[in-house]
Amino acid sequence: MNDFHPSYIWNAVIFAALGLLIFVVAFVIVDKLTPYHLWNEIVHEHNTALAILVGAMSIGMCIIIAAAVH
Repeated sequence: MNDFHPSYIWNAVIFAALGLLIFVVAFVIVDKLTPYHLWNEIVHEHNTALAILVGAMSIGMCIIIAAAVH
């Protein structure tokens, strides 16, 4: 426990917030690039295939962002 320093917590919080911000911006860009509104297609039209694709894309973006932040 001698290696603990309070700045480690702040670093983790800042990098987590930065990662979430980058993910949200990337997701909005992908939503704007698609020819239809993702939320309407997934929720109102029950497009399961699109939901799986968006989920896989989100996981991929999160892995890339986590590797870049790390």
